[in-house]
Amino acid sequence: MISDVVASPYAMQMWITLGLTAAVVVLYVTEWVSLELTSLGLIAALMVLFHLMPVQVAGSDAVLDATRLLSGFGNPALIAVLALLVVGEALVRTGALDSAAALFRHPKIGPRIGLMLALVVVACLSAFLNNTPVVVIFIPIIQSLAREMGTAPSRVMMPLSFAAILGGMTTLIGSSTNLLVSNALYQMGEPRLGFFEFTGFGVALAGVGFAYMLLVGPRLMPKHQSLTGQVTRGGQQFISQIVVPEDSALVGQTAVAGHFRGLPDVTIRMIQRGNHAELPPFDDFHVRAGDILIIAAPRAALAEIATRHPGHLHPPTGEGADLMGDRVRSMEGDVTGTPDAGQATDQVLAEAMVPPSSRMVGQSLEQYGFHQRYHCVAVGVLRRARMIRARLSDIRLEAGDVLLVQGRPNHINRLRAERDLVMVSGTTDVLPKRDKAGLAATVFGVAVGLAAVGLVPIVVAALVAATLLIALGALNLRQAVRAIDRKIVLVVAAALALGEALFHTGGAAYVAHAALSLVGTADPLVVLGGFFLVVAAFTNLLSNNACAVLFTPIGYGLAAELGIDPRLFAITVVLAANCSFASPIGYKTNLLVMGPGQYAFMDFVKVGLPLVLVLWVAFMALAPMFWAL
Repeated sequence: MISDVVASPYAMQMWITLGLTAAVVVLYVTEWVSLELTSLGLIAALMVLFHLMPVQVAGSDAVLDATRLLSGFGNPALIAVLALLVVGEALVRTGALDSAAALFRHPKIGPRIGLMLALVVVACLSAFLNNTPVVVIFIPIIQSLAREMGTAPSRVMMPLSFAAILGGMTTLIGSSTNLLVSNALYQMGEPRLGFFEFTGFGVALAGVGFAYMLLVGPRLMPKHQSLTGQVTRGGQQFISQIVVPEDSALVGQTAVAGHFRGLPDVTIRMIQRGNHAELPPFDDFHVRAGDILIIAAPRAALAEIATRHPGHLHPPTGEGADLMGDRVRSMEGDVTGTPDAGQATDQVLAEAMVPPSSRMVGQSLEQYGFHQRYHCVAVGVLRRARMIRARLSDIRLEAGDVLLVQGRPNHINRLRAERDLVMVSGTTDVLPKRDKAGLAATVFGVAVGLAAVGLVPIVVAALVAATLLIALGALNLRQAVRAIDRKIVLVVAAALALGEALFHTGGAAYVAHAALSLVGTADPLVVLGGFFLVVAAFTNLLSNNACAVLFTPIGYGLAAELGIDPRLFAITVVLAANCSFASPIGYKTNLLVMGPGQYAFMDFVKVGLPLVLVLWVAFMALAPMFWAL
């Protein structure tokens, strides 16, 4: 077989393609050149190669031309991933899944146990549903748990994808790969795989994978700071104030250890009632409407208050709570007034520092006329020098103070041109649109439901859902475009083009047979183990579906040579093709978490490659128990 491939009319194209594959893998892993440039270079090189040295497509009169090589940009799997990234962005911006996240944040179990439960739920759901929407559902949930744990998203996003992949290897419908293997087996005259035929083996391997993620994974996970984490800078405390309205749930509450129920991560520094200031401890002090709570809270907590209770945070004024409420209502009319470049309903939080030369130094926000000048509201002040117990209206600003500012995007952008403030780079963040949460959840739920029961393909459901969410205002077009990671587009398109080249030049078959020839016709367990390792390697370079199509016939031929049941090789293909942990292009869910986790290509290699090897060892140990080899 190897000699036949070498003697084929496309041997030269095959060797060049294999050389390009090796070069691209090195560049992806080392990132000497950006992933985007490497991917574009690969596509360009393949187009030049097959223009000068044409290759006929197997089973067709067509040739491997530019149209076929560029078809990856329109691949349904890629379009589905991109559309789901937009849908996921809408879910995050509207907070549509916050109530679901709360299920895993029960105070009796803590966020770490909640995280493990969430991963188990993901694995269970992925056994019966398409992995991609399951991961999209849980990305904001896992992000919320990570924030509560004070953990970088890079520590938890990869386990989310891995949990979905592990769950997908346990049933016939857990992954499209499993169905392709079953169909390929049927086309070769064998009965299809049963729904639970490999569930026992799959669950055992999934259990080993979970043990790895629990015991070894945390030592290998990268600690990349997310953009949000960089903005919050470790939870530094802003001084802010809450004016308690009459309909607030805070009315009648008593502080416990300086905290109020319903205001997590918020410490009460002082309570002002009329002209009287109450200092801690606040034993037996019941909150009344009109009280002003002077609080210390991290940015994330203030953003949550501004989103969930927009009437609680008010612009500073020294003229009493009633006037303060009037000012806020006036400000809100300004903030959310007429449309402005599709972002009129957006409210943004950003940080701005007071420089030494600022006219604000020595003045309060009201004396300076902050709101009147900028049409924005300062909802918090960060001062590192000492603790502040004063209303925002009474704080005289100092050089180095950082203001947490809320306003419309265009007003926030105008602050960049002001000499009295220096905007802190990378701190601008759009507040979620809670009023669209129900809409986003409904659209997403319908899309997932239709795709799950097979009424429409996932690409159709995802694209329609993304379009509806943009059209109905859950997010604007600019936010949708920003949700799409160009690395995903280019890397996937390049991987699909490379897969086409390897398949039609015979390069994939050559490498597979060369690797399997090393074990020859040895003990069946050794052959199955070698076969597993080869398939697992290829599934991280090609798509797992391509591996199913390529290796099921090869496994069938090996089974005939060894005189054993070909179903054992088919199940091996299922289990190994789902071991797509060692590269982001191995599976769609890896691509989905790549952005939220701020991962590099090498991060998947460091964490995923040992997992693949662990599962291979587990396969070798468990195969005799399940198959009596």
